[in-house]
Amino acid sequence: MMFYGYHRVSTKEQNLDRGVDGIKLFCEKHNYPLQKVFVDKISGKTFDRPRYTVLKEDVLREGDTLVIYELDRLARNKKAICDELRYYEEHGIRVMILDIPTTTIELPEEADKMNKLITETINKVIIEIYAMQAETEMQRREKRQREGIEEKRLHGNWEEYGRKRVMSAKDFAKHYQKVINGELGSLELMRELKMKKATYYRYVNEYKANHQ
Repeated sequence: MMFYGYHRVSTKEQNLDRGVDGIKLFCEKHNYPLQKVFVDKISGKTFDRPRYTVLKEDVLREGDTLVIYELDRLARNKKAICDELRYYEEHGIRVMILDIPTTTIELPEEADKMNKLITETINKVIIEIYAMQAETEMQRREKRQREGIEEKRLHGNWEEYGRKRVMSAKDFAKHYQKVINGELGSLELMRELKMKKATYYRYVNEYKANHQ
């Protein structure tokens, strides 16, 4: 029986070391022979994770144990989390989730089937709750992000397709008055603002649309 760890952080998230160190310390404390911790730094909304794929498809075998620091490292939506855990259950691979301590309990060999069934049922209920919380938190973050982008759009600080603007429409209008007043040509203003031609004329078109 082999022990392997997996941890992931998103490209915008916390330090990878916290989870990796947590897995190593847990295995060391319980004298589990940890072979390796596989790590990915990629968005949690995709399962296109190269190290995780290698671990799941090429490394883990029946009887092995996978140690995960937090449940939402598997995925951030309830269905995806449950699908992954079901896969491991069907393949005889145990999953220990460190933020759900009941999944790390070692039952003695003489424990009867009823005790094992009760423990498994408790774990499934807790995992269901945690998975729902993880999905809700992801949806809440996405909602806040959308609201933030919309707020910036309303104040002219964000492009329509979601990229941060070079400058606000209001600031550009002030500079563009120099062209309107004949103080500068468009090429000169482009240089002054350090704008590419396409960006400059996008702002010009936006200005004209707003000042018809």
